[in-house]
Amino acid sequence: MAKKPATSRSKRLGVWLFGAYGGLATTVVVGARAIAKGLSEPRGLTTETDVAKGISWRPLDSLVFGGHEIRESDYPTAAAEIHSKTGSLPPELLRKLKRDLATQSKNVVRGVLPNAGATIEGLAGAVKRRKDTLRRQIAQIQRDIKAFQKKHRLDRVVCVNLTSTEPTLRLSAAHKTLAAFERALDKDNQKAVRPSALYAYAAGSLGLPFIHFTPSNSALTPAIEELFAANNAPFMGCDGKTGETLVKSALAPMFKYRDLRVLSWQGYNILGDRDGHVLADSENKKSKVDSKDALLQSILGYPLHTHVGIDYVPSLHDLKTAWDFVHFEGFLGFKMALQFIWQGCDAILAAPLILDLVRFADLAASRGESGSMPHLACFFKQPLGVKEQDLHGQWQLLSDYLDRVRAG
Repeated sequence: MAKKPATSRSKRLGVWLFGAYGGLATTVVVGARAIAKGLSEPRGLTTETDVAKGISWRPLDSLVFGGHEIRESDYPTAAAEIHSKTGSLPPELLRKLKRDLATQSKNVVRGVLPNAGATIEGLAGAVKRRKDTLRRQIAQIQRDIKAFQKKHRLDRVVCVNLTSTEPTLRLSAAHKTLAAFERALDKDNQKAVRPSALYAYAAGSLGLPFIHFTPSNSALTPAIEELFAANNAPFMGCDGKTGETLVKSALAPMFKYRDLRVLSWQGYNILGDRDGHVLADSENKKSKVDSKDALLQSILGYPLHTHVGIDYVPSLHDLKTAWDFVHFEGFLGFKMALQFIWQGCDAILAAPLILDLVRFADLAASRGESGSMPHLACFFKQPLGVKEQDLHGQWQLLSDYLDRVRAG
């Protein structure tokens, strides 16, 4: 990762969330404010553990949240909806944070939809946007972020993409270089440019750190990576590793270390909420399945039978369940099996990762680092620029980076 001269830091850091009123973004804001006010422990944050000691992390009470959202809502309403469906955000906590959450809601503005004049089917509260060119949409996104930064006197803003998974984009010549991508923008080629790409381009053009937490392949194409490099900004993605894939990346090395040959690894996932509804679409699902199914052969070093199933179960809301069946061969060719069930609340698992990633991106920017952040591979299913999929190897990348930071 390239370095440029470090700059001084002010006391407050902006966090700009694309998909600001989604379940994950709302849980991030509620959690950050609860920890900042001493109402909850920082459980799940790597930056609060021993491995991260001795680093000058941005305090959570210094974070100011804003963002783009396509639905009409606010944080108190979104948080109450989450509680009614999963119970993951206690009402007594929300009561104590009501005024604080209302204040953060004032920083959220209207985002962009996939096609001009469209709404997302089945998404209650979605708003229509007026038809506009790609260039004008980018300009508006830039103005929104700069206004947020100026209003709160922030020396830096970290942008985080938490929007719903988009259909896989067939990458073309327009995505290979920055010049080609900008020609597509000038021609208003809306088939080649998805909302996540608009958000990433806006962040990169402003020289802001960017975290891509979804599996959508249109946000950090080679063209947009070139933009971040040109503007000396750090970035990382993609697709947060929070559940079944996290377990796979920790368990698969065990079979490798003991020379137990995995023959088949079948996985089935059921989930609800907006993510599940979006993933019920076959094109959107393909992005997620490709992301989840890529690591086993990479870790084990040989081909095997794998399957990842994802089904939408509305009544589960954000409480997802994964069941995995691992068929393996041991001594004397005897075949055995391992099964595990992972049950968790998606937003509760992912929210501390977002806060960690914001801190890491801020740290990288303060150190004058730019380009991809490979030391953050352990947070992603498809870490950019990193071939290592073994969670233990990825963790070593992170530990080595922190040792370098401490060494100055």
